[in-house]
Amino acid sequence: MPLILFAFVVRLRDGLPLSASTDFEHFRELQERKQQLRTISKTLARFPERGTVKGQELNIFFISSEGVSYMTVCHCSLPVAKAFCFLEDLRWEFTTCFNSTAVSLADRPYPFLEFDSTIQKLKQQYNQSGGPALEVTLAEVQGDLIIHPPQEINLEEVDLTNGTANGHMEQGPASGQNVRLEPVTAPGILSLVLNIVCASLNIIRGVHLIEYTFQDDYEGIWNVVAFLLAFVCCVCQCHLYLFHSSLKKHKSFALLSVIVLCNLYLLGLRNPWQLLFHLSVACISTLLILRRKLIDRSNDCGV
Repeated sequence: MPLILFAFVVRLRDGLPLSASTDFEHFRELQERKQQLRTISKTLARFPERGTVKGQELNIFFISSEGVSYMTVCHCSLPVAKAFCFLEDLRWEFTTCFNSTAVSLADRPYPFLEFDSTIQKLKQQYNQSGGPALEVTLAEVQGDLIIHPPQEINLEEVDLTNGTANGHMEQGPASGQNVRLEPVTAPGILSLVLNIVCASLNIIRGVHLIEYTFQDDYEGIWNVVAFLLAFVCCVCQCHLYLFHSSLKKHKSFALLSVIVLCNLYLLGLRNPWQLLFHLSVACISTLLILRRKLIDRSNDCGV
């Protein structure tokens, strides 16, 4: 397996892809790392000039300079210094070919796709020789990494927010990226229908109890609150399944906890089968919310 598998050049301010290497490897972890790489590229302006993302067999490395970020996916056996040396050579080659004005005026994804040939030559050099041609360059990078070590990035730090309809995420006007949630599955549709049923039952019982609450000097007010709160949580679960949201895991477990507590409070007003139905729907919905992941639908233009 080659040590350097994929290289990616993006504009720093908005993550617009400028160029990328052609794929020759298509195994699963590489595709996952490429998806993570494109996700990280949208928020690179928040991170230092150098960074790494560790994986099981493959690692991501990146550097940022003069408004452009250079990223690569490498095998874990490649030394860190050689990975950053590759990125420094990639940066030098790119700045030689394209100036900052051309980068800032780019208005579509992959405007410099012809740079792929240069990336391939550089990858071949590193994959065949195991490093740069000049050892002095490697020594300089090693020394610089000791003084300024790269930051190790946790993917959870990458804040994916601004979910829009049908799971799309709001992008910059020129980013060209389209990140969305996985398609809704048949079990997902079933959970939505069951959640709507639960929400309807909760709101009907809650509104019906309001009449008796007024007649009995508000003795059953907390039962009404429990029904209405369970109704709101069911609606929120539907929303959380359909749309992306930051802190999805925390929100889904919070909603599940509230639904469980509300149904336990209503123990005297519901028989065991009704409680089992409501709790089962809430648990299944939570599981499906957590299992629906983001996918990268960016236009790869054949790279």
